[in-house]
Amino acid sequence: AQDHREHPEDFLTTTGILETQEVLLKDKMFYGKTIDTIKAESVNAEWALKKVVTAAREIFQSMSDPYLKERVVDVAHLSERIMQNLVGAVSVDISKIGRRVILVAPDLSPAETSQIQLERIKGFVTDKGGKASHTGILARSLEIPAVLGLDHATTDIKNEDLIIVDGSAGIVIIDPGEKTLIEYEERKTLYEEHKAAIRRGSKAPAKTLDGQRLAVLGNIERSEQVASVLDYGGEGIGLYRTEFQYMGRSDFPTEEELTDKYAETIEVASPRPVTIRTLDINGDKYIAAQSGQEEQNPALGLRGIRYCLQRPEVFRTQLRAILRAAVHGNVSVMFPMVATVREVLAAKQAVREAAKSLAQDNIAYNDSIRLGVLVEVPSAVMMADVLANEIDFFSVGTNDLIQYTLAIDRVNEKVAHLFRPLDPAILRMLKHLTDVAKEKNVQVFICGEMAGYPIHTPILMGMGMNGLSVNPQSIPSVKQMIRSIRMHETPALVAEALRLQSAEKVFQLLQSTYKDILEEIDQRKR
Repeated sequence: AQDHREHPEDFLTTTGILETQEVLLKDKMFYGKTIDTIKAESVNAEWALKKVVTAAREIFQSMSDPYLKERVVDVAHLSERIMQNLVGAVSVDISKIGRRVILVAPDLSPAETSQIQLERIKGFVTDKGGKASHTGILARSLEIPAVLGLDHATTDIKNEDLIIVDGSAGIVIIDPGEKTLIEYEERKTLYEEHKAAIRRGSKAPAKTLDGQRLAVLGNIERSEQVASVLDYGGEGIGLYRTEFQYMGRSDFPTEEELTDKYAETIEVASPRPVTIRTLDINGDKYIAAQSGQEEQNPALGLRGIRYCLQRPEVFRTQLRAILRAAVHGNVSVMFPMVATVREVLAAKQAVREAAKSLAQDNIAYNDSIRLGVLVEVPSAVMMADVLANEIDFFSVGTNDLIQYTLAIDRVNEKVAHLFRPLDPAILRMLKHLTDVAKEKNVQVFICGEMAGYPIHTPILMGMGMNGLSVNPQSIPSVKQMIRSIRMHETPALVAEALRLQSAEKVFQLLQSTYKDILEEIDQRKR
């Protein structure tokens, strides 16, 4: 075989994963060894394949050459496909499920979750994951009942079992009795009535008792969700996650496809603002076009702005699409996973080059867009004073900021309980960022899950956030909280919270201070 170690990226790009697997299929170490094992040990093909693959994995993983070592991924992919054929297994295409069901799975990737058809998939349950995982976030955004991280769900729940998924309480009931079914039907009816009521009252501005107004916007993954944000009273789109248009396909979307989707979102939201996050893949979000390039530790690897800067042709296509769509409304762009000022400078240069290329092609575009940084890693917080000189706004992605600050894998059910937004380290980071933003006259928003809980609203307001962006269904309760408090009282609350030494004590402070308001909001939810 030709040696591609000098330029492995060329091999992956030009040959592709299918041809790589074809080479492996013909390799004597893989194919020949499997046949030899069947003959020598008189075992079935499945067991022989398993033995050969296990040995091959060990060989690849022991190699010193990084490129060859990573090819263990190709071996794994190929063996899984062969094994499926040997045992007659059929992979499930979620998008083609033709009846009303609840999905029960070991886990669901964001790509799989994005294929869910809402009229047929009524809820899902998984063994792995947690509420802060991207799958959990997407479930809330789509308003699908979901309970994640149950560990033994796939063994305890059987096909054709009747189950109830209570996403609000985190409960799954297997084979419920008639009394329980009636009770949950009544609860479902009350919940639908509640949703209709809060939507009617959610259009009013989020203004505190002492007259201070705070912007409350919505987070979306799809253009179809803009209507939901507006129905719930959102004042625009504070986070448009664009990577879901790249998932579940074998190639990258074209500039025309992206332009159409972005323009649709912007036009529906107009004249309200739309903040588009540039492509943020890897971490726990993969796309098929990246097949065979998974990383050992993707959360600390090539993701966010790092990926875009290493794939300038992919980044350029997206930036051109955004600039073209921006002629239809009020658009801001933010770059994810920024860790250094150098990355921001490179991203800004990419925007300028995209605008220049559109001008040369005589294509209409709008380059009067605001540029911002999604603050997700501690280094961005510590360098905020320098970053502020290069951007128009900060937006805080608390999900990743908490993960990286507290060293917690937010999709690991074993440590999910340690994921605490009110940890003093997180509060001190947010306070430092808002202080810098105020000094530099730069706006700061928060778009992570932390913003979607009313109990957090007073402390975020007291720090000086300019706006909160939350999942659509959280908008009414957050706005109600804002309308129930006095802005001038929140700075003292923040000062007291910053003196406390644990997330539990901060929670107790907020709970005791706003007990009556929180109970009223909770009662309305019920």
